[in-house]
This record gives sequence, structure tokens and C-alpha cells, in this order.
Amino acid sequence: MANLIEMAAHDLAPRIKSGELTAEETAREVLRLIEEKDPAINAYLAVDPESVIEDAQEVDRRVAAGDTTGPLAGVPIAIKDAICTKGLETTCASRILEGFVPPYDATVIARLRAADAVIVGKTNMDQFGMGSSNENSGFDVCRNPLDTSRVPGGSSGGSAAALAAGTAVLALGEDTGGSIRQPAAFCGVVGLKPTYGRVSRFGIIAYGSSFDQVGPMARNVEDCARLLGVIAGHDPMDTTSASEAVPDYTTDLKRGIEGVRIGVPEEYLAEGLDPSVKESVSRAIERMESLGARVESVHLPHTEYAVAAYYILVTAEASSNLARYDGVKYGYRGEDGGAPAVDAPASSGAGVGAPAPAPEDRLDAMYGSTRSGGFGPEVKRRIMLGTYVLSAGYYDAYYDKAQRVRTLIMGDFDQAFEKVDLLVAPTTPTTAFRIGEKIDDPLQMYLSDVYTVPINLAGVPAISLPCGTDPDGMPIGLQIIGPHFGEERILRAAYAFEEATRS
Repeated sequence: MANLIEMAAHDLAPRIKSGELTAEETAREVLRLIEEKDPAINAYLAVDPESVIEDAQEVDRRVAAGDTTGPLAGVPIAIKDAICTKGLETTCASRILEGFVPPYDATVIARLRAADAVIVGKTNMDQFGMGSSNENSGFDVCRNPLDTSRVPGGSSGGSAAALAAGTAVLALGEDTGGSIRQPAAFCGVVGLKPTYGRVSRFGIIAYGSSFDQVGPMARNVEDCARLLGVIAGHDPMDTTSASEAVPDYTTDLKRGIEGVRIGVPEEYLAEGLDPSVKESVSRAIERMESLGARVESVHLPHTEYAVAAYYILVTAEASSNLARYDGVKYGYRGEDGGAPAVDAPASSGAGVGAPAPAPEDRLDAMYGSTRSGGFGPEVKRRIMLGTYVLSAGYYDAYYDKAQRVRTLIMGDFDQAFEKVDLLVAPTTPTTAFRIGEKIDDPLQMYLSDVYTVPINLAGVPAISLPCGTDPDGMPIGLQIIGPHFGEERILRAAYAFEEATRS
């Protein structure tokens, strides 16, 4: 059996199509690796081995019959638990959605199935995408396979950890403020946040609707490009979906970066950056220059306001999006302190001779107990913050002002891309920190996103790929940022750097 830990999807799929390997033996090997490795990592929240084998056998049947198979035929892929999968539990790693099994597939899942990928399972994450460490999961922390005392990053930590552990060949993440790129950096894999609207959000459990974007994660740039080509494209089910044509992201992948103008934002190499990260990123920039790129400094002057603006805007959207989880129709329903359930007789639960609680009191009690018990501390924190900034008397002072800052940040990127083709920067200010190190200091945790949230505010695409290690051997991520719908550019630059530094 081929070693899946070392195999790329662009090698595996052709070998399955040719009959050299079978999708079934590939699937069984991945399931074996999950059983062997995942108890120490907790990357997966849900795996249905029977369905995995059945899907793989169907691919083999079609190959044997000579039927045309898709570009990801038989390739095992892990899916972040924020993405709806028909028949497979989807919880967003929150107790409030425990037991929820979607009756439909998200558009990206439908496209993966059409490409004949084999969906292995749902991966761990920070609840509703709210976190930078995966410590906010409602189903126990996910650990970094490279050092299980450290976090894998968040919120797509489970997807990155599965790739790093070799328990998936490809993965889908979802990036609201860095949730693909930061865990990719921490786990030493490749993760791309597409342009907002490039990939359908239909069937994605919403956190911040003007920020959320599904994207590909892989162990190499070419796999990332091929996976993006499968999931990208207009979707009439998503009103924010862009109608921009989807190119073949592999066509120009190997053209090199001779003459490409690369900007280095001075604000991204400033105070607070770990020295080992700064050194590795600086060396990466020098390597890109040696490959023929023209490097110059640029300014993104409103960067210092990005984290504050982001955490105002995204929490406001979360406050609205998460209001739907109330224990009435699906998911977790909490105890209501003795008050009768909303569908129970009025007299049940009331003391002898005591007046029955009013229906609205019973409903409020059920709402309160459901949301208190179902949501974790970080989710509650962000809901309260978002509700506050939207409240009367504070909307103009916070939400409206943050929207104005967002416009200025978008303008910074637009002006930069008038001068250069790409921007290059660190993905994160540090490497993977230890579990428990920042969980009690939300501000320090939020600052982990300082180099990723501006990209989400602007809606532009960015990729993270490994560019070195720190003194403890933990990976360092290089972030390459492009203009709107500039995924071809960033993939081409990332591939050139990856090839030049491949050991």
C-alpha cells in the first residue's frame, strides 16, 4: 500500500483512475490511520466508516466499468465541521448543535462528490469559528500533531491537524479572520483563503456573513490549486457568490515569478513579531527575489486599526447569525430550572397551589438555559460584544465607525495593488503556542490574527505555506496576498517558492 502520508492528491487520483491503486484500499488505509493516530490528536468529530467505504467502492466500480471519473477520484478529504454534509452530523463543534444531521449538502460538498472525492469525516474547530487555537471546541481541544502540547491553530485546526498527521490527503477549511491560514501556518501545511464570493457559502453555518469564505487546504500548493478549481464558481443559491469565470489554476502554476512585483508591507514586519518568524519570512522574501521577483516596500497605513474593526464587525454579525439557536426546532435544548417545556401542559412543573408561569416566562427560561448551556464562553463573549455594538446609542460610535475603517483598509489594499502584483508577509506573529497559554487572555488570543484579519476585511485572497521553522522545530507560515480574484497569481508565486525550497 502506498504511503498516504507522503502522497499528493495530484499523484493519488491518476493512480486510482488507472487501477494501479483502488479507492477502497486508500479509504481503508486512511480509516486505519485515523483509528491509530486520532485519539492523541482529536482532529475528527465525526467519521462514518461504512459510508467512506461505500463511496470508495462506487469510485472503483466506475473505474472498472470504464466510466469517466472526476478529478479527485478516490482522494480522501476531511471537512471542517462548519460545512453541512447530508447524513453526517454537523455541529460547528458546539453543544448547541449536537445531534444535528443536515438534510442537504453544502454546495462545496456537492461539488466534491461530483469530482468523486471521498469524504472521510468532519473535523474539529473552535465553536462557530470563534477562536485562534481550537481550544474553544465544545468537544475537547484538538492538538497539533507536530507537538501535542501545542495548539493546531484555529478555527480550522482539525483540518490542518488531519493533514499534518496524514489522516487526510486534502481538507476544506473556512476562513473568517484567518481560520484557514493560521492553522496551516501552525501545522506546516498549505491553506488558501479565496476572494470573498469566489466559493459558495451555501450550506456553511454562518459566523460573520460578510467575512466567511470556504477554502482549500493541502500538503502542497498544486493540490491546493486543484482543490480550489473543484469548489470555486458561481452558485445561484448564494447571493454573495461571484459570477467571475473560474480559470484552470494549474495552467500557469509552473511559469515562475520572473518580473513579478512583490510588495512587503512595512506594518507587517513591525514590533510584536517573533524574531524567528521575522528571520524566516525575510529569508523567504530574499529567495523570491533570487527567483526573479522585484521586491519593494509598501504601506498599508490603517493596519493598526484592523483587529479592533474586525472584532466589532464580526461579532455584530455573529450576534445576528447566532440568534437562531434557541432550542426550539433542532439541536440542544437546555433545562429550564423547573419551568415547563414550551409544549408541556401549563400545570406541569409548578408547585402545588402556585400559579403556573406565564408562557412567555417559560419560553424565556428555555431560551436562557439553552443558550447558556449550549454556547461556550468565547461564543457568549462575542455574542454579547456584538449585541452591545449594535445597541441604541453605541451603533454610531462602534459599528458605523468600524465599517468606515473597513473601507479605509480596503482602500489600502487597492492602492498597494496599483503598484505591485502581490504582497508578502508573515501569516502569524508567532509559531504554535502551548495549550492553555493564551486561553485566559482573550486580547492576546485576538492579536494572533493581526496579519490575517486585514485580508478578510478587504475580501482579497491569500495563501499560507511553510517557509521555515523556529528554534523548537515548529513551522513558520509565509503569507502571499493577491488582489481580488488574483488566486492564480498567488498560487503561481507560492508554487515557485515551494519548488525552490523543497528539501
